Amino acid sequence: MTDRTIPNAAALSGWRKSSYSSGDGGSCVEVLDGHPSGVPVRDSKNPHGPALVFAAAGWTSFITSVKAGR
Repeated sequence: MTDRTIPNAAALSGWRKSSYSSGDGGSCVEVLDGHPSGVPVRDSKNPHGPALVFAAAGWTSFITSVKAGR
């Protein structure tokens, strides 16, 4: 994977909030499933800002660790 950022994340549709995000409008991350370059992640407070793109395997490992409390 060569591109690790998407300059304007709002150009993509289908974002979903993390299941760990609260509904009070606080700090949240959003992810986009099915992107060909990996898993884009953006700050929900800045939807027109950049998104970081993680390799799918790395993102899965990260989520597994978070769920395990590591």
